[in-house]
Amino acid sequence: MLSFFDAHNHLQDAWLSPHRNQIFTDLKQIPLAAAVVNGTAESDWPDVTALAEAHPFIRPSYGLHPWNVGNAGAAWRDRLQFTLDSNPRAVIGEIGLDRWILERARPDDSRLMGLRRASLVEQREAFLWQLEIAAQRNLPVTLHCIDAWGALLDALRNAVRPARGFLLHAYAGSAELAREFAALGAYFSFNGYFLGKRHAPKRATFATLPLDRLLVETDAPAMPPPPEHRPYSLTGLADGNPLNHPANIVAVYAGLTALRDLPVESLIRQVDENFQRLFGP
Repeated sequence: MLSFFDAHNHLQDAWLSPHRNQIFTDLKQIPLAAAVVNGTAESDWPDVTALAEAHPFIRPSYGLHPWNVGNAGAAWRDRLQFTLDSNPRAVIGEIGLDRWILERARPDDSRLMGLRRASLVEQREAFLWQLEIAAQRNLPVTLHCIDAWGALLDALRNAVRPARGFLLHAYAGSAELAREFAALGAYFSFNGYFLGKRHAPKRATFATLPLDRLLVETDAPAMPPPPEHRPYSLTGLADGNPLNHPANIVAVYAGLTALRDLPVESLIRQVDENFQRLFGP
């Protein structure tokens, strides 16, 4: 049976808690073979662990997200090492660099309320330390980047990287930069949010990426696909913003299939191979 793989989501997110039973029922029916569930701070690492223990298809991933670098505890590095040691199936992520929170994010953005926005220097220090741990253990690592593609490329060029490679989730850089990232070991995950009308440049980039480096993701509960590409829906947030159902992975596959002009079975098999190569069985 052909199955789907979600290379990046946040099933542990509190926004999904009221819907979790229905979500797991829907994922079983798709079926979803595996999902990498990314922790973003010390506070949600235990939730990722609990989900992975209850659901074998979940690959637990732990990291300090750049949005959370400014509020990390003094012992976060020790705690991350302990968490990785305690979970043999663990991988690393979501980590990375984010200039958007410093230069373009609104001061009243509800997602950032209460967070100290760490400088790019602080973010880079946390990123490089976590990347080094991934390289030492040869663990796949998932990278976040917004508005800092040049800084990320520079950091990766000059750092030790895991031999098995790394994932640029929801890749939004240029096709030219993608070639340089690929030479360093990058994989690229396509997100359903990119199926929206204003994201034609991102789709054009994914139309050129090598097939053996493509993965597919939802980033649920964030980055919902446009309504016409959203077969599964959840009750939205109080501010009116929609939540992304993880089962929308089927629509993301369909969108990428159309973009690459491939039979859906071919894309499913290729993504399966790519996922196994990067994240392992």
